[in-house]
Amino acid sequence: MKHKNYIKILFILFLVLGMAKNNVVWAQKIDVDSLLNVAIKEVNKDKNYESALKKTHLGIKLAPDYLDFYLLTGRIYQLTNAKDSAQYYYNYVIDKNPVYEDAFTYLINMDIEEKNYSDAEIVVNKAIAAHPGKKDFRYKKLAIYELQGEKEKSEAYLKEMEAMYPKDSDFKLHYFIADSRLKSDRIGVNYNYTTFDRSGYGPWHYGSLQYIRQRNWGSAIARVNYSNRYADGQSVVNGIQYEAESYLFTSKNSYSYIGAGYSSDPVFPKLRLGYSFFHNFNKGWEGDLGVRYIDTEDTNFATAVVGVGKYLGSYWLNLRSYFQFENSTVYPAFTLTSRYYFNTRFDYLTIIAGYGTSPDERTTLGQIEERLSLDSFRIGGGYYRLFGEHYVTGLQLSANNQEYTPGLKQIETEIALMFQYQF
Repeated sequence: MKHKNYIKILFILFLVLGMAKNNVVWAQKIDVDSLLNVAIKEVNKDKNYESALKKTHLGIKLAPDYLDFYLLTGRIYQLTNAKDSAQYYYNYVIDKNPVYEDAFTYLINMDIEEKNYSDAEIVVNKAIAAHPGKKDFRYKKLAIYELQGEKEKSEAYLKEMEAMYPKDSDFKLHYFIADSRLKSDRIGVNYNYTTFDRSGYGPWHYGSLQYIRQRNWGSAIARVNYSNRYADGQSVVNGIQYEAESYLFTSKNSYSYIGAGYSSDPVFPKLRLGYSFFHNFNKGWEGDLGVRYIDTEDTNFATAVVGVGKYLGSYWLNLRSYFQFENSTVYPAFTLTSRYYFNTRFDYLTIIAGYGTSPDERTTLGQIEERLSLDSFRIGGGYYRLFGEHYVTGLQLSANNQEYTPGLKQIETEIALMFQYQF
């Protein structure tokens, strides 16, 4: 009997001691968490790095396996420019538990700031291995290649990422921009045939011969256009226009368009000038602001251009607005363009809808003065494709419900063909 009582007493003592020990551990955990929260506040809000550093060192002493203290200590050293110490603590956290994404991010950014690109690449590869689904680290790797000027590596990695994330807007936009910086030359021809449902009017023929020179700084385009308009089976007006255009990269995320056209024939405006500034934002957004100027035999006017575009995976949507000012009157025009890309920036399906007449529509540019105040509703679609590495082709069909005099309308049906050779 006494033996059983001793066993009960010992069991109760062990239970009490165990509960006491757990309470101490729990209380210590609460105290350590409170200590960490106070240190974080002193770093982020109070900027009292010296006091916060004392608390993180105390936390490491009290809870040597609590890696948040090591991470915060590294952050404090980074903020106080003690880079070697910061690097030590970040690496300690990564070695102990690579689940800490912030340790990778801080260390990569610090190496990039110090231009230690080889070290940054080693860390970012570790980060990708530990977090294969984290696209931010893959963007960092791409940035490291670009900062080093590794064009071939950047291009190869972009292709890899574009294939891995075909619906990622940022990778798609980045890939197209990088591809447009590669050295290439193209010569090409365009042909547009327009018919009208109005008796005795048309058809129109429009052709273009062009040379495109693409380099790392941007591209330059030389173009010769020819237009011949028929009525009642006879040519009524025709002529040639000379154009020069350029797209210039002004930074990593922006570029400019500059264009000019001249003709001495009445089928074209005497002078056409244009400028637009484009900027690529995060999440696949792009915006542009620009101006156009048209000088004809009878008048001249300016146009303000505002556009916004968005990449949605393999889709690209763009809305461009034109506000044309003539004799204190504003004539608006709008164009909505959608594209679905396949493999390259030359492979896509497109649908275009619009209202009004803009100075960017080449086939009707010679009649822009007459059409400004008239209603126009158009829709069209096309398919463009790169064959092999050299041949770029395109076919586009469109219909335009055009008011040709107040109250009277005609349907304009246009077929556009394009062929380019890239070398």
